[in-house]
Amino acid sequence: MIRRNTTPIKMRNYGRILQDTIEYACTLTNKDERQALTAYIAQCMRQKNLVWNRDQESGMERIREDMHVLSNGRLDEELKNISFDGQPANQPVSAVAGQQKKKKK
Repeated sequence: MIRRNTTPIKMRNYGRILQDTIEYACTLTNKDERQALTAYIAQCMRQKNLVWNRDQESGMERIREDMHVLSNGRLDEELKNISFDGQPANQPVSAVAGQQKKKKK
């Protein structure tokens, strides 16, 4: 019988699946796999932030803070190397999106 995870959700806007995925990423020993999964999780968190918090910045700094809380600091090393759309990691996503819109015009 498969046991259902009933631990409390720490951040409801991300949901249980993302929280469980972060827990799984913390258990990986292969650095490349861990880095790749952390980058994927960060992208998912960014998308969820854009849906739930349309009026707020959803830059990498916010993702780092939230992932630090959800992983208890175990993924901090992997988060240092992640950036969105090839931009510096500390630049807000909304600034990147604004630059892309300007280029299209």
